[in-house]
Amino acid sequence: MAIGVLSLLGFQLVDSAFIARLGTAPLAAQSFTFPLSFLIIGIQVGMGIAIAALISRALGAGEQARARRLGSLVLLSGTVVIALLALVLWWIQAPIFLRLGAKPESLTLIRSYWNPQLLSAWLGACLYFGYSLFRAHGNTRLPGVLMVVTSLANLALDPLLIFGVGSWSGLGLPGAAIATVLAFTLGLVVLGWRLMGKDWLSSRGLMGEMRLSLRPFAGIAGPAMISQLMPPLAAMLAISAVANLGEAQVAAWGLANRLETVSLMVVLAMTMSLPPWLGRCYGAGDWAQVHQLLRLALRVVVIWQLALGLVLAVASPWVAQALSGNPEVRGDLAVLVRFMLPSYAALGVCMLVVSAGNALGWPLRAMVMSAARLFVFYLPCLWVGSWLAGLTGLAMGAAVGNVLAGLAAWGLLRRVLSSPRRRMAEYSE
Repeated sequence: MAIGVLSLLGFQLVDSAFIARLGTAPLAAQSFTFPLSFLIIGIQVGMGIAIAALISRALGAGEQARARRLGSLVLLSGTVVIALLALVLWWIQAPIFLRLGAKPESLTLIRSYWNPQLLSAWLGACLYFGYSLFRAHGNTRLPGVLMVVTSLANLALDPLLIFGVGSWSGLGLPGAAIATVLAFTLGLVVLGWRLMGKDWLSSRGLMGEMRLSLRPFAGIAGPAMISQLMPPLAAMLAISAVANLGEAQVAAWGLANRLETVSLMVVLAMTMSLPPWLGRCYGAGDWAQVHQLLRLALRVVVIWQLALGLVLAVASPWVAQALSGNPEVRGDLAVLVRFMLPSYAALGVCMLVVSAGNALGWPLRAMVMSAARLFVFYLPCLWVGSWLAGLTGLAMGAAVGNVLAGLAAWGLLRRVLSSPRRRMAEYSE
């Protein structure tokens, strides 16, 4: 699963690196779309967390028929919800981008990328719901393999559609989004073919199951979606602050965001693969296994992220040179990498605690922790740092905010794990 996440996030980083070769303006245009892309991802991840938790609990309790009904419900409802959200974001895109700090003359360039990107976001959400279904049944191999396949397809199509071949000059910035559309379409075809051979879906009793599962689904999905929607809101506020510093800074911030997601590959893989196992233990009442899984996951996250962050911080000038050809963007990106990447060890702890909370029956605590990470620690530190020392202060402030959030999350989880096993159910909300 980690290899799949690495490939998926890696192609997004390379995607931005290709766009950076088009110039600062196209890269900045793409960067302005990130918060809205994160908004769509937040909704889909929140729904995916809920359905993976419910299906894994049903399987853990031996309720096979109910697990099949739940699988059908998520595929139907998820695709419709994300399609409606994409239509709304397409309709109101101009005022949103202007509020984020984009200049009016940049809207045409942003729109040329955003319109096909919305289609790719919907296709990606459909893929994600399929991945969630496989993960809930304990199969993380196929999602990982498909992530690699779609990433390789995207990487092959990117240079062809962006820069062209032979006498054809390519599509420029929109070509990056269209390449993703084609890659995700390939993934959906393979996923649908593999689902046909599984007895994981059922059309019988869907209305009754919807009435039965609506409340527990909302109890998990509601807080989970709110938790997942807070990062896009924070990203909008953060990029508004960065936009005040200049176009090159926006471009550097966009590349740093892509690098952030790639560097967090192990954490992201764990937040996707760990909850179904925790959900099964929750359904079976095996709290000893829950304790063991969480301690192991936290140890891996801290050691891996700290080592990776320090290596990338030392290599920040070369990393920036590999990702951008603009000297100003390279300098700003090196500063962001140097200060922010090591702090992702603490950020990973917080992300893991939030993900575990949704699977173990304390979603409200997870939601509060997610809100505190962004709006109590991260954004205030970022704003103060930006006000005091520009981009360097912004990077230092973001790093301090991540560390404080990680310490707070560790304190919350330690209090839960130190409780007697028989009292763990008291944390269920």
